[in-house]
Amino acid sequence: MPKVLIIDQSKSMRKTLAERLAYEGFTAETAENDAAAAELCGRTAFDLILTDRVASPEPGIPFIVLATDASVAAAMEAVRSGARDYLTKPLDMNRLLQSMRRTLDADETAETAAASPAPARRARRAKPGCSVEMIGSSAEIGRIRTLIEKVAPTEARVLITGENGSGKELVARQLHEQSRRAAGPFVEVNCAAIPSELIESELFGHEKGAFTSAIKLRKGKFEQADGGTLFLDEIGDMSLSAQAKVLRALQERKVTRVGSDRDIDVDVRVVAATNKDLREEILKGNFREDLYHRLAVVVARVPSLRERASDIPQLVDHFLRQIGTEYGAEPKTIAPSAVEALGRMPWTGNIRELRNVVERLTILGGACITLEDVEAYC
Repeated sequence: MPKVLIIDQSKSMRKTLAERLAYEGFTAETAENDAAAAELCGRTAFDLILTDRVASPEPGIPFIVLATDASVAAAMEAVRSGARDYLTKPLDMNRLLQSMRRTLDADETAETAAASPAPARRARRAKPGCSVEMIGSSAEIGRIRTLIEKVAPTEARVLITGENGSGKELVARQLHEQSRRAAGPFVEVNCAAIPSELIESELFGHEKGAFTSAIKLRKGKFEQADGGTLFLDEIGDMSLSAQAKVLRALQERKVTRVGSDRDIDVDVRVVAATNKDLREEILKGNFREDLYHRLAVVVARVPSLRERASDIPQLVDHFLRQIGTEYGAEPKTIAPSAVEALGRMPWTGNIRELRNVVERLTILGGACITLEDVEAYC
């Protein structure tokens, strides 16, 4: 169960957020100021911080800023400080929850891992469900493996579709690792996690002085991914203005930094992912049809866990071993009746939810996880 620290001057805001997050399955603690937050961080390994400041009191813990200032300058300052997202009050709870889940799922960077003083805390925040291999032997997962083997060696753009938590990023990484670009960078962009006013700077970069807070030249994600793969996650949430510039970059293989009139050649393979029906979004006027056809040369649909329930025993075994390694302990065993019970659950959160449940059972269950443990804690 993810542990979240809420830092906010407003007592009512702290209470409201804590109650809502508890309802959503998070463990939440609150602090009025940085001093109280630092004390709590010394006792608890938090997975995420929500703060009304522009910086985190604890290096190494991802944070989201909840601010009253809606200016671009304030958002840029927060992003430069390392914020994963910048949301303004009054809060849209659905957007906050989406942002929190994306952040908790995001890979830790090498810098973040090095900055964290507690190895146990780094292990606790390892990406849920992340694996260098695709676990399972079902026909559904076999079809995805076959598609990856055929498509990866080509330069074709791929649109990955599927429910949240089903493993779309893993498919993107497999496409990269099995491609001719494997030695190049794999750069990920969570399109929905970046405020619309910052997305163009994030993707294409900016020149020094391009706007008030542009204090130095910055390369965008397209340039960073040169020679490798650019993974545009949640592309269905990208603004229309950014979509137009992405389309140009794909057509011309060139980008222009914000504040510059000079084109820069880029050699990038773009892989995109979404949990939305983009054809429906096109009809609503939310997504460009020409961009859709540029991205969807090959469409890879990732099956939900419900469609590949026969893989659950293998996944459970994999997660038990993975979690045991992260906690520095022998992996727990699980009774066949407990595995059968897990196989009957609906798994609306897919692989991500299964991994969280296995971690919960590891913490709260006995040395051998039983059917009674599953019934008590799931």
